[in-house]
Amino acid sequence: MKHQILICGAGIVGLSTALALARRGQRVAVLSPRNQIAPAAADHYHPRVYAISPASQRFLAELGIWDAMPQARLMPVTAMEIHGDGDGRVDLNAWQAAQPQLAWIVEAGEIERVLIQAVQMFGIPWIDERCTGWRPGEVQTDGGRTLQAELFVGADGAASPLREAAGMKHEATSYHDIGLVVHLDAERAHQSTAIQWFRDDGVLALLPLPDTSAGAQVSMVWSMREEPARALMALAPEAQTAELERRLADATHGRLGALRVRSKLHGFPLTLERAQMVAPGIALAGDAAHRLHPLAGQGLNLGLGDVQALAETVAAREAYREAGDLRVLRRYQRARAEPVLAMRLATDGLHRLFGSRAAPLVWLRNAGMHWVEAVPFVKRQLIEGASRN
Repeated sequence: MKHQILICGAGIVGLSTALALARRGQRVAVLSPRNQIAPAAADHYHPRVYAISPASQRFLAELGIWDAMPQARLMPVTAMEIHGDGDGRVDLNAWQAAQPQLAWIVEAGEIERVLIQAVQMFGIPWIDERCTGWRPGEVQTDGGRTLQAELFVGADGAASPLREAAGMKHEATSYHDIGLVVHLDAERAHQSTAIQWFRDDGVLALLPLPDTSAGAQVSMVWSMREEPARALMALAPEAQTAELERRLADATHGRLGALRVRSKLHGFPLTLERAQMVAPGIALAGDAAHRLHPLAGQGLNLGLGDVQALAETVAAREAYREAGDLRVLRRYQRARAEPVLAMRLATDGLHRLFGSRAAPLVWLRNAGMHWVEAVPFVKRQLIEGASRN
């Protein structure tokens, strides 16, 4: 049997792609080991959370996913504080752009759990195997099967087996940073505000989460230089907790009062990556196609933008073209070129700007933050630009 479209990968981007294409009348199947995620227990939150933009929220609502998630576990972000490494500061509020919120903080596990249910309810075939090889028009699996399709979608993560098997171009540059993630109890209420500090030792962000029985809760994402991050990760649990809480007190100046570790500390290397997005019969989406520094929190939003553009482009193709026709896939590539490049330049540029210790740049970046803070129009443009991703 030849599939019309075969999605390699069953993460958020992969399952969203399958659902978006199926809802547009395309014949889709998923190729990936099957994963079941149980509903999270009260007071327990998935270690990875995402900042979902208004555009991504609308797309998930169109897929029927948004309203299926427990609303009590979704946290709107109505304001953001950005602190420079000097006296620079920018405050962004949703009302400045006449919006109800800037973003939503959502657990990765909750999105995946609801997507799995939706794909199953939609009757989308799911092949519980991995992609291990590729040649034009077909993939090989670890179950010994050869599967044919008009179009293969690589939504299988930054290490994409499909991309590697097909020999598609891929460039990766290490930032020599580690992304440290942990949930914290906060002494003071976060008031639905995300707070970010650009520091000598990296970029620290505290993202608001729903309260627990212990009170206010935030999720920490600290993009820390490799050497101190690895040293922190290597400490014994009690020493690690004490050291992290000490560093947080120093970095945040008590903005949310005392911060106490409430979950396991996770770390992952940060890289800037881009890949050849399309080839005859293959399209890449999400981390398989591009990966950014997380300081703007836009990685998943870009991935969901890929999904929406790919689904719309493939479904709108001429009747005489197959789903994997390179002319069709190049339309998808063109649709995504500008937003992906713009976000890559913005995040990489900010990382380089705040990574330099040269005195003129230190003065310039903090002076720039003062200027942005003083000009309402610029702040409104920043908010509206982020909302479209």
